[in-house]
Amino acid sequence: MDQQKSRLGLIITGLLLGIFAAAIDNTIVATAMGTIVANLGGLDKFVWVTSAYLVTEMAAMPIFGKLSDMYGRKRFFVLGVFLFLLGSILCGTAHTIVELSIYRAIQGIGGGALMPVAFTIMFDVVPPEKRGGMGGMFGAVFGASSLLGPLFGAYITDHIQWRWIFYINLPIGLIALALILFSYHESAKHFKQRIDWWGAATLVASIVCLMFGLELGGQQYAWGSSVIIGLFAAAAVFMAVFLYAETKAEEPIISYAMFRKRLFAASTITSLFYGAGFITFSMFIPIYVQGVTGGSATNSGLILLPMTLSSVVASQVGGILTAKTSYRNIMLFSALVFALGTFLLGTITPGTSKWLLTVYMIIAGFGVGFSYSVLGMAGMHSFDMRQRGSANSTLAFVRSLGMTVGLTVFGIVQRNVLTGKLSGAFGGAGGTAPETFGNARELLTPEKRAAIPKEMMDKIVDFLSSSISTMFVWALVLPVLAFVAILFMGNARMIVPARGEKNGLGQTKAELSGGQ
Repeated sequence: MDQQKSRLGLIITGLLLGIFAAAIDNTIVATAMGTIVANLGGLDKFVWVTSAYLVTEMAAMPIFGKLSDMYGRKRFFVLGVFLFLLGSILCGTAHTIVELSIYRAIQGIGGGALMPVAFTIMFDVVPPEKRGGMGGMFGAVFGASSLLGPLFGAYITDHIQWRWIFYINLPIGLIALALILFSYHESAKHFKQRIDWWGAATLVASIVCLMFGLELGGQQYAWGSSVIIGLFAAAAVFMAVFLYAETKAEEPIISYAMFRKRLFAASTITSLFYGAGFITFSMFIPIYVQGVTGGSATNSGLILLPMTLSSVVASQVGGILTAKTSYRNIMLFSALVFALGTFLLGTITPGTSKWLLTVYMIIAGFGVGFSYSVLGMAGMHSFDMRQRGSANSTLAFVRSLGMTVGLTVFGIVQRNVLTGKLSGAFGGAGGTAPETFGNARELLTPEKRAAIPKEMMDKIVDFLSSSISTMFVWALVLPVLAFVAILFMGNARMIVPARGEKNGLGQTKAELSGGQ
């Protein structure tokens, strides 16, 4: 029994390290992008560095999730770690921004295997009575990565060298790889099935077109340009072909049959709105701190600490509560707190004190935090081991899609409000067009602040604050829609298997309880 517990601890440690490496990678790179572009050049192509990772990660999630159901979790977790480390090594050797983008795509493929497969392995090997707390821990690692990524990225870039933001993955990944290779032994049987190649190809093509349309729209190309419209049209066509292909596939990547289960369908839709809310908080609160209150880039990253910690606590609490009440009850409470936090952030002004902003963030983070653990467990609740990988990866894919679309949509809202106010105040005859300020977020760096007259600066700060608070008011639609989706989750709660049923370590309930 002690040996089994020790082996389970090693497996969980390996999974947590793998999730941490994959989750932190995108935020750690974002902090160093300015230095990377200055070193490698390619300012007009820097968006591809982020897009390449996100596109391949999102596309890989449902594919690897399905493959792990067909051929086993271990081999695809190991493959994910290998590809992620290979991509990290290559990124550290990049000499041009194009090379870096290609290597980031390799990293993304690995990350797309690590995230969903790791959570599914946890669900397979952990006893049901402990899944809640463990799910909370997994969610906590994911939430903490959003804070630690920018801080690690800033420190490594400033005090070592930007290439080490990639090399730092090597010790973490190698430890995770060793722990899983030598500790995790799958007991489930897997059966070869036909791979849905048409589904895989059309899904990847659709995501690529959608992601690049969202990344390039409003920046390198106007939203109404033929390039952006063409990308969105291609995304829609490929998605239509994908949806049709899934109806004909013997073993579809995303099975429509899964969505016939109300709990899975409602949990997946809910994750879309929570993903959008999480990224909105994470991106715009630091902008408010740096642009409105005049905080430094480091301060704007540290300001997220209360929100991150509260989300970690909520993730743990939510995981524990799954054994005591239904998933729906937990998530209804979560959605109400999520809505309250969003509403309060919609009231911020230049005069909002830091301690009051901290309270608002704690509430918002607490509301979102429940989703990290509860939705993952709810999504896999109705499926056996041969379907859990596909179910969890589909939910992770939809959450990532929500983050991407949410950031774009609410970014447009904030930018349009700000641009409109700047045009009204400084545009027109004899005025200064807002374009002369450049990007308003860049404008509010300490260097550019000093060059702007105080009266004008006060107006700009007020406009930026107003644009962010208005954006949060519009973002209230997210918890409202999430609340509606949660209502359809039903009364399901965590199931403890009957005595004799085995988990992924080959343990029965009797063995887990010491045979008593």
